[in-house]
Amino acid sequence: MARPKSAANKPRAWQRMLSGRRLDLLDPSPFDIEIDDIAQGLARVARWNGQTRGDHAFSVAEHSVIVEALTGELEPGWPDSWRLAALLHDAPEYVIGDMISPFKAALGYDYKAFEHRLEAAIHARFGLPGVLPKAVKDTIKKADRICAFFEATQIAGFSVEEARPLFGAPPKGLMIEISPEPAARAQSLFLERFHTLFAAHEARPAKARRTG
Repeated sequence: MARPKSAANKPRAWQRMLSGRRLDLLDPSPFDIEIDDIAQGLARVARWNGQTRGDHAFSVAEHSVIVEALTGELEPGWPDSWRLAALLHDAPEYVIGDMISPFKAALGYDYKAFEHRLEAAIHARFGLPGVLPKAVKDTIKKADRICAFFEATQIAGFSVEEARPLFGAPPKGLMIEISPEPAARAQSLFLERFHTLFAAHEARPAKARRTG
């Protein structure tokens, strides 16, 4: 039987993942989200639109691993649940890519709403709150900006003077080395850290997971 004309003309709003899942981009379901798909995508999404030095793009997967490690420096007492949230802070980019901040601002509210829906589905899939506590979000954002500062000055062509007003100066004495890894290695690092954190997160009582 032929489909109604309106349905036939409706644009496809799902993406097929290598796992076989079909993720509805407009109404994402936690049941269609797999960590292997996330790692596959993030390891192949380039930060800075690929405008970085080196033989390999600096991937969102590698960036995420560094940001998670930085949250441990900023908040040594954090539970594994919040460290897991830090590792997944850019997880929606496995579908939507890594848009540079000026372009995100130009797209405005609709883009942010789409990103938030996808983030909430990812969090639900892995037992994290749909909306993180403000203090947790602020710490992850701080770690994200520290990482961006070092990326900017080490591989993206920014001078320290250019980067400081855009990303803020990192805490005194804190230094990280940005060394872009091949996609397969970045994917492996991301998955290894995920499974360590997720196992610890799952081992905690449900109430403790929600409250940190």
